[in-house]
Amino acid sequence: MATMESLIGLVNRIQRACTVLGDHGGDASSLWEALPSVAVVGGQSSGKSSVLESVVGRDFLPRGSGIVTRRPLVLQLHQTTGGQDYAEFLHAPRKRFTDFAAVRREIEAETDRITGKTKAISNMPIHLSVYSPNVVNLTLIDLPGLTKVAVEGQAESIVQDIENMVRSYVEKPNCIILAISPANQDIATSDAIKLAREVDPTGERTFGVVTKLDLMDQGTNALDVLEGRSYRLQHPWVGIVNRSQAEINKNVDMMAARQKEREYFQNSPDYSHLSHKMGAEYLAKLLSKHLEQVIRARIPSIIAMINKTIDELEAELDRMGRPIGGDQGAQLYTILDMCRAFDRIFKEHLEGGRPGGDKIYGVFDNQLPAALKKLPFDRHLSLNNVKRVISEADGYQPHLIAPEQGYRRLIDSSLHYFKGPAEASVDAVHFVLKELVRRSIGETEELKRFPTLQSDISAAANEALERFREDSRKTVLRLVDMEASYLTVEFFRKLPTEPERGPKDDKNAPQNIDRYGDGHLRRIGANVAAYIGMVCDTLRNTIPKAIVFCQVREAKRALLNRFYAHVGSKEKQQLSAMLDEDPSLMEKRDQIVKRLELYKSARNEIDSVAWK
Repeated sequence: MATMESLIGLVNRIQRACTVLGDHGGDASSLWEALPSVAVVGGQSSGKSSVLESVVGRDFLPRGSGIVTRRPLVLQLHQTTGGQDYAEFLHAPRKRFTDFAAVRREIEAETDRITGKTKAISNMPIHLSVYSPNVVNLTLIDLPGLTKVAVEGQAESIVQDIENMVRSYVEKPNCIILAISPANQDIATSDAIKLAREVDPTGERTFGVVTKLDLMDQGTNALDVLEGRSYRLQHPWVGIVNRSQAEINKNVDMMAARQKEREYFQNSPDYSHLSHKMGAEYLAKLLSKHLEQVIRARIPSIIAMINKTIDELEAELDRMGRPIGGDQGAQLYTILDMCRAFDRIFKEHLEGGRPGGDKIYGVFDNQLPAALKKLPFDRHLSLNNVKRVISEADGYQPHLIAPEQGYRRLIDSSLHYFKGPAEASVDAVHFVLKELVRRSIGETEELKRFPTLQSDISAAANEALERFREDSRKTVLRLVDMEASYLTVEFFRKLPTEPERGPKDDKNAPQNIDRYGDGHLRRIGANVAAYIGMVCDTLRNTIPKAIVFCQVREAKRALLNRFYAHVGSKEKQQLSAMLDEDPSLMEKRDQIVKRLELYKSARNEIDSVAWK
């Protein structure tokens, strides 16, 4: 099995790593929350600071009257095999403190940095690690002292604010409560015991500490408390003898104070039988041993929580996208992979896997026929316009049988009207395709982390659509021009050539008597309208085919072909520029990667240490 020091030391390292990553405080599934620690709770002037300094063996905490501890102090003790004692703060990670008077000043300065030089409090913790061969591996949290009244310069809510802050720590099921009560105070009125009783009614998480035993009135003692008769806990009470104010003022060495404490209990007629279970050294070992037992008992649940969190972080990382390799090949592969993902979604829109492609069919089935129906052929083939065109085509000599030039001019000018609906259909399909590009980019999850690449792909796709539109426009206009360049002769050969006669016409009259009569002109207009109708039916079918061939098919087949060739010729620096992610997203993913590494490392280390 693992030694107590190795297991608790491992927990300390993991907690510190969690702190660096901010993976603590408020997240119920946090690894920090799952690892036990010891919260030091007591009223003001109960001797909390003296207990902590005795456990550490160093004089390093601020002192004074009223509220001195105004921010939680997370104190991690790391046992070393030798060398000089030193301390490090999380907010100053590259600075090593060997002068513990400087540690006190840094705590005061860091407290004032958040709370100002007032009596206000803050729940933002200060993190301090102490490395020494004279400590046991332990994590202690020093909390502001509980108080009953607000003094001058404090908000009226200070009493409740402090209690709420202390509760936020001690209510957690993995928190071990170190309840500090002075011996010269009735245990029944102890703020620390009162709070511990509320959050830990069975007492299984609470350790009771009685301070200031040497200050009790002569003839009295705290045996009823220390032996568990006044208030019973599942764990033994521990008595502490604090340094006197005179000793503090004289900077009496903590090692000397420990020796004096041992001698006090050994020589005390009241406590000598308990001397082996009294004092700061015993308290530290007791807490460390219990902490090791708690950690060992909770290893299965800690490992289960770690595995669950690892799965959640892996899934989150998959949603955000994995980190990209730094070499040119990896960057190019990433870009092409993003393009393929976008292209797949774009095709799904066109082919019906996603909505939007049906709007193209709407252009062909509704918009184009409606536009063709609105063409002004009634006006263009009116009696007056037909007469004008025919007359102009005849020149100075009237036509003899059929006004061929008139027919051609009427048909040619009529076919010109088809260009409008043809080009409008091309534009309508173009705008549908552009909208599908926009939607496809938005729906490509992999692209969301790369705003520059999104813009590049969008620009390349829209540039390609412009080329396809121009090709399609030229093609549909050619279709109209083709109809105008060659008329279907058979259609006209079947038309009657005899002009209509009026009711008073003489059969023996010259044949050209009605060449410009209304009946003859109406027949010409009707013949041209019939031919235009036949062409209209043809174009209604061929225009969509041309648009699909030139625009839709090409968009499916070669939307990003030029972009692929362009990307393939770029240098590494240019590829990197295309993959400039949103900084906030990069930072978030980096944090997830670090947390993932932490949890995996913690799992491996706990497995290897706990079951040796």
